[in-house]
Amino acid sequence: MRKFFAGLWRVLTSPFILIFNIIAIPFRALYRRFPKFFDRLWKIVSFPFRLIFNIIAFPFRAIQRFNKFLNTEPDERPLSEVFVDLVSDQDTRQMMWDQIEALRMHILRALLALVLTVCASFFFTQQAMQILAQPIGGIEKLTAVDMTENVGVFMRVALFLGIALAVPYIAFEMWLFAAPGLHPRERKIGLLGIPLTLIFFLGGAAFTFYFMLPSAIPFLVDFLGMKTNPRPDSYFSLVTSLMFWIGLFFEYPLVIYLFTSIGLIQPKVLAQQWRIAIVIITIVAAVITPTVDPVNQGLVMAPMIVLYFISIGLSYIAHAGRKRNQAEAQKKSEEAETD
Repeated sequence: MRKFFAGLWRVLTSPFILIFNIIAIPFRALYRRFPKFFDRLWKIVSFPFRLIFNIIAFPFRAIQRFNKFLNTEPDERPLSEVFVDLVSDQDTRQMMWDQIEALRMHILRALLALVLTVCASFFFTQQAMQILAQPIGGIEKLTAVDMTENVGVFMRVALFLGIALAVPYIAFEMWLFAAPGLHPRERKIGLLGIPLTLIFFLGGAAFTFYFMLPSAIPFLVDFLGMKTNPRPDSYFSLVTSLMFWIGLFFEYPLVIYLFTSIGLIQPKVLAQQWRIAIVIITIVAAVITPTVDPVNQGLVMAPMIVLYFISIGLSYIAHAGRKRNQAEAQKKSEEAETD
């Protein structure tokens, strides 16, 4: 039956094919005589259609390339071998310089993104300053001494807001730099962690604003019963510094999880060194805390200690997933060798 329908199709279409070939004879002759002219004419006529097709196809091609990038296995080379080749092999040294150049470009793009987010934050910096001044009773409670002080304060707050907005993109650039050397699972985990960087950073900033500052600011203002006229520079410097550093520390569990996933950190080490970690946290909290009273220092220490133990739990989860994937990969390689 298939041959019958194929033959029937050829019979039915033969008149149309014949007509088409007759009509095409002069155009084929002209094309053979002036091929460059018709090639250029075809490019001009088809340009709008090719442009539309490429625009429509662009996201699908990008998704395909990105998916291929996520699932490509890296070239495995022991670190000791790389160091030996750096001394003896010119290609390895060139590859190292290429990596340094790539890192420079990633850092440059991250800085450009930071500049853009800082410029964008200019539109709502004044409103943010009104909110940040609430723990002291409003921005009208602050007294500027220098004429340029308010400008400097405005730029400081804008820089803090720009950093907060740029955190996900900065993390994305660092992921792009590290991704070629990671396994597919590690790449995907790192990619999923990028939006969490903003959530964790804002969580630390919110903790500082809603829990720490309401107790720290009254203590500083009323200390020894002396009348205090806070300056905008000192107040906003204190607020933005605290929110930045504590927000940065809130990224600690995410960083530990990612580093454990790629094999740079072992959870047993974190669990065994918890006493040393608490001592370090105490020192860091004493440096960060703007007051000398133990209450505010405890407010800084408590979330840091909790985050450290959360990091240990996340590290064990990441380590277990890494071991499971390594076992599966080894099993597949053994099966491939057997076949």
